[in-house]
Amino acid sequence: MTLSFDPNSISLPMGHFIGGRLVPAEAVIDMNRPSDGKAYAGCPLADAALVDQAVETAREALDRSNWGGARPRERTKALQRWADLIEAEAETLARLEALSSTRPVGHLVAGDIAVTAEQIRFFAEFADKEGGDLVPTDDANFGMIVTEPYGVVGAITPWNFPLSMAGWKLAPALAAGNAVVLKPSEMTPFSTLYLAELSVRAGLPAGLVNVVLGDGPITGTAITGHPGISKVSFTGSTTAGAAIMANIARTGVKPMTLELGGKSPQLVFADADLDLAAGAISASILSNAGQACVCGSRLIVEAKVADALVAALVARLAAIRPGPTWEETTDYSPVISERQIARMDGIIRAAIDNGAECLTGGGQLDREGYFYAPTLISGVTATSPAVLEEIFGPVLTIQTFEDEEEALGLADHPSYGLAAGLFTRDLSRAIRLTRRLQAGTVWVNRYGRSRDHILPTGGYKQSGIGKDLGREAYHANRKSKSVLISL
Repeated sequence: MTLSFDPNSISLPMGHFIGGRLVPAEAVIDMNRPSDGKAYAGCPLADAALVDQAVETAREALDRSNWGGARPRERTKALQRWADLIEAEAETLARLEALSSTRPVGHLVAGDIAVTAEQIRFFAEFADKEGGDLVPTDDANFGMIVTEPYGVVGAITPWNFPLSMAGWKLAPALAAGNAVVLKPSEMTPFSTLYLAELSVRAGLPAGLVNVVLGDGPITGTAITGHPGISKVSFTGSTTAGAAIMANIARTGVKPMTLELGGKSPQLVFADADLDLAAGAISASILSNAGQACVCGSRLIVEAKVADALVAALVARLAAIRPGPTWEETTDYSPVISERQIARMDGIIRAAIDNGAECLTGGGQLDREGYFYAPTLISGVTATSPAVLEEIFGPVLTIQTFEDEEEALGLADHPSYGLAAGLFTRDLSRAIRLTRRLQAGTVWVNRYGRSRDHILPTGGYKQSGIGKDLGREAYHANRKSKSVLISL
């Protein structure tokens, strides 16, 4: 298949998706394409009244369809049909996503879209295989723990992986018997709208999947504080996550899953396969131009092999092929916005002003769009802004160590604990350090997720609350009830 396309020829689904149809809306938030910086569309802004409409529609769809109370296998079959249709419509989804996002179209069909379909199938199988328990009691009683769907789940997803993140939220919530009101990022809404349309075409009851567009302060606040929303799931920055927690506390108590920021270390010991490590570390910082919460943005390397590893990284970072996301051959992404370019550049300048050295990169690429050169910074200290702050871009800091304890001390971030990488041939060291690293996910001799959806993701410290993916995500979308029957 040929995926490259003319960005000006794409027909965009405009409006909010409520009750199985697009609801027309006026565009109020200007949108610019990251690949060329050009204005091309506007995003509608849902107010509290429209969020009310979406929540009521979701509730009515649950009652009308008995989605959470019917035979669980029927949920499984409907979700599997949806996954099949996602794969069949992969080219359309890829073009819609590539147009507005930082995801190159050539990465999407076999990557994000295929993985999203797999995730939906994975969670679909939980519907009739995970349930309650009989529990031991005395002979005069009969004890059970039963689980039930929450009802309407409110979900908010970020701009960096629009379809993947929508799948993370929708698949477990729907498999568990809930309806969803989802707000995608106002910068990348179009593929999520089409994904919702496909759910109805696949046979999911209209109104189970509702997508309202808008920003965080207005639309997001209306969702997270809505009394008809029984559970909230959010992926995004730690700052936004804290605001969501505060809004929920102000408006009522409800469970939440928050997958937040990270500043993940990658520890490389002298006995590691340096070529393997260089490949994994460079892929982490180059993939989506480092715009991923789990990005391994802090290299912590044993001093005796630091020069060799850095030289290998410089060579790999120099081999990028930047280009617009609508060209199939592009393998290096733009940054999402001009504002993010300025923020990232400010952190790098501050680090240099504090004594750090920029080994390569450190500036915007001389081309159309929001492209930033892959950047390596050495000579940083634990208090450097480049080490402390989540940059969310293609920037890797370098620190060296002499022994394990120093390595662990450097790896332990004061705020974040989302993920960590560890490169060593010593199995005992790998097991020992895996136990001590303060991170919700540790990868050994690799960096990045696989397609093993059974492995949950979520962080320690300010990197989040709860888990996405895995059976944990399914159970997080059901509430438990204890039942004791006297015989």
